[in-house]
Amino acid sequence: MRTKWVTAVTAVAAVVAVFGAWWALRPALQAPLPTPANRPEERLQDFRDALYFPIRELLAGGNPYDPAAMFAHWPVRQAFNLYQPYHLALHLPFALPGYRVGAVLFTLFAMVLLVVLTAMAARRLRLQVLVPVIAGTAVLTAFLLLSQVGKAQLFVGQVNPLLAVGAAGVLLARRDHPRWAAVALGLAWLKPQVGLPLSVLLLARGSGRVVAGGTAIAAAASLPVVVLLIARGGLSSFVDAIVANVDNMRHTPYGAVDSPTAQRIDLAAVFFRVTGVNVPGAEIPALLAVLAVSVVLVRRLDRLGDPDSGAVADLLTFLAVFTAIVHQPGDVLYAFPATVVAAAVWWRRRRDPGWTAFGLAVLALLVPYLHLYAADDAIRSVLGDRAAVTVDGVAVVLCWGLLAAFAVRLTRRVPEPVP
Repeated sequence: MRTKWVTAVTAVAAVVAVFGAWWALRPALQAPLPTPANRPEERLQDFRDALYFPIRELLAGGNPYDPAAMFAHWPVRQAFNLYQPYHLALHLPFALPGYRVGAVLFTLFAMVLLVVLTAMAARRLRLQVLVPVIAGTAVLTAFLLLSQVGKAQLFVGQVNPLLAVGAAGVLLARRDHPRWAAVALGLAWLKPQVGLPLSVLLLARGSGRVVAGGTAIAAAASLPVVVLLIARGGLSSFVDAIVANVDNMRHTPYGAVDSPTAQRIDLAAVFFRVTGVNVPGAEIPALLAVLAVSVVLVRRLDRLGDPDSGAVADLLTFLAVFTAIVHQPGDVLYAFPATVVAAAVWWRRRRDPGWTAFGLAVLALLVPYLHLYAADDAIRSVLGDRAAVTVDGVAVVLCWGLLAAFAVRLTRRVPEPVP
């Protein structure tokens, strides 16, 4: 009877996942070809602005990190941010064909990566709950493709699925397969605001070789593109482009810490949108404070030597990454396997004293996933636009705070290391 029930659920989930995949593919099929007149088009905007045309600029002999060059030469809405240079080489195949063909191929590639991510989560879930990996993968894929986080990746053409596989893979493989973990960290370095805080936390958790290897892989992969750009315009021109890029990012409506319309989920930006108080230079102190607290707690959690405390440490690691430095709601995708495992751990221990706070933290992290159009419309109609763009950030910061408080309680009696 149980086998039939699992088979039925798997079949239904697979059908839902296929429907979700087809629905998610529609933006790539329907998005208009980019022109100066339709720069505000949101469908595939990240594919357009952060992949296709930056690579085209590189192939045309220019520097995609120069905002002035990108805005002058291509119909983009956003400048190409400081992705690792190897991003331009890694995703080259998607920029070689025509725009729509490249968009469809990239969307299909992202879908495959999302399935890989859910399979990773299902394998870890299998250690907590007796659910077959195939069934778990089908159910989790259906959930992810119907959630706001999953839909957003494919609607705007984000590179997050690749980063998510890398970031999640580091924590899954760092003990048993350190070489693969280093490769995974190299992928996570594609966005420095992921690679940097994640590396700091991994160092704190005793994975120094993984950090060294992953950072070296990312640097080595980026070096040829950097050398090419410097050879074209000289070192000073390259540095000027990077400075202009950073200045552009700090003043965009979607990236500025004091923008009331930005959807950033890091502590400094959320503090501004909640209070309206702009503390000059708050981003660096917020980064250091979040990392300092989280480093101490994940180290103490690891010293407990308990798989459940390890699941808490993994989730806290990702929440520290999200709240320490600039991130968007869709970035919680990186923590998807850790969130699934954390939910299973809480379910097993929900009756244990003190574990309610952990359950509340997991629930808070589900808010970005459930922030669908209908929910967003309801929030805007009742609380206004500012609340709608802030609710995800509040939920993520609250999750980090609850996890930190829970970790303090859980590790209160951790024995001191033997000298």
